[in-house]
Amino acid sequence: MKIENLERKVGIPDNVKVTIDRGIITLDGPIGNLSRLLYNPKVFIEQSGNNIILYAKKATRREKRIMGTFVSHINNMIIGVTEGFTYYLKICSGHFPMKVTLENDRVIVSNFFGEKIPRIATVLDGVNVSIDGDIIKVFGIDLEKTGQTAANMERSTRITNRDRRVFMDGLWISSKPEIH
Repeated sequence: MKIENLERKVGIPDNVKVTIDRGIITLDGPIGNLSRLLYNPKVFIEQSGNNIILYAKKATRREKRIMGTFVSHINNMIIGVTEGFTYYLKICSGHFPMKVTLENDRVIVSNFFGEKIPRIATVLDGVNVSIDGDIIKVFGIDLEKTGQTAANMERSTRITNRDRRVFMDGLWISSKPEIH
């Protein structure tokens, strides 16, 4: 089933500058800049004033879905360059006193369950991590990199063959950003 001339608009704030070049959308905002390749041969992206217009001629349900995905990516990029995204993790250590430190682009968890070898989580480029007591704050302008860094930390303290209701030690994501 064909849908004729499907069109979606995304509003751009005044403090964000947009450039579109061969499917690569670059947004410059007050916090930083992001670039992303959004390409589909049947979906066209243009800038008109303070709007990004996505349209497709003779679109099907597939193009409609792709346009929805592109709109979500653009909205997340706009939020990223204007406000940024923040994840909070909680350090829980009930059985052994573990130590969490930040070195360069790695988070190191020492003495997790009394282990001699420290567990390491990587921090992706463009993501800032700060440790304040038992709270870890992960901040970045790219939603995917920020979320992946928080997931890397949570995954680094994964344990198996233990009852999770009893052994709740580890790094746990306690708060995620609100996505519009």
